This record gives sequence, structure tokens and C-alpha cells, in this order.
Amino acid sequence: MSNIDDLKDLLNQDIRQLDQLNDVLIQEKALLSSSDVKSLEAVTQEKNRHLGDIRERAKSKIRLLVAMGFRPDQGDPSHFLRSAGLKDAVELWEDASRRLTACQSLNQNNGRVIAHLQKRLSRLTEIFRGATGQEKLYGAKGQEQAVSQSNILASA
Repeated sequence: MSNIDDLKDLLNQDIRQLDQLNDVLIQEKALLSSSDVKSLEAVTQEKNRHLGDIRERAKSKIRLLVAMGFRPDQGDPSHFLRSAGLKDAVELWEDASRRLTACQSLNQNNGRVIAHLQKRLSRLTEIFRGATGQEKLYGAKGQEQAVSQSNILASA
């Protein structure tokens, strides 16, 4: 098999797996709204497996492109493929890129949901600890942090 055929095969695998990842991300969003932690853990493991596979194929694609004459400092690989006249490979590359962008968008949305849930949990924890009404400052990462004062009510 030639390098171009190997590249097309890897791109087709990416497209199939990105479709699966898209489904997993949609499932993750539904589980986040239902707070089903056990199922969410399984979906997260599946998501990580897909991401690992995609990362490994990305390394293989770069090695193939370099073997074909691509230099990573020249910019986007799609420009190289286009200039080489590999129309089929360009279409596959762009299709995979669109699907990857869609998955990234879904993942960012899920990340915002998780951040919101963490913030809500943090507020509930503060209420349980009796730490509400305390002054808050922003930390180095832009998250609110309570300025705590130690009030010992009892000791054993």
C-alpha cells in the first residue's frame, strides 16, 4: 500500500471514530443533566479511549505526510495535500477536520456544564460548612475563593 493510500485509510478511520465520539459526547451531555455518575464514568472512559486512538492516528498521519515530503513548519497539511494534487485526500482531511471541530464544540459545552455543576456543588458545600456570607476573591485561575476566617466553635 502506498503512503497516500495509508493516509486515506487513517482519515477514513478518523471520520468513523469522530462520528462515534460525537455520539459519546451527546450521551455525556444527557448523563450530565441526569447526574447518573456511574454511567457517566463509563462514558468518560469510552471518550478517553476514542481520544487516545485519534491522537495515535494523528502521529501516524504526520509520519506519513513527512515521508511524502511535508515539512511541519510549512503550515497546514491540507495545503500540502492540495498542492500535491491529492483531491481525495484533501476532501477526507477537510471532512475529518469538520467533524473534529464539531466534537470540540460539544466537548467545550459539556465542560461548561461540568464547571457549572462544580460551582453549584462548591456553593452547597459552603452552605453546609456555614461559610456563606464570607468575602470572596478571585484566585490565579479566575475562580472564586472564599477568604476564610477560622472560628472554632468547639474542640474535642
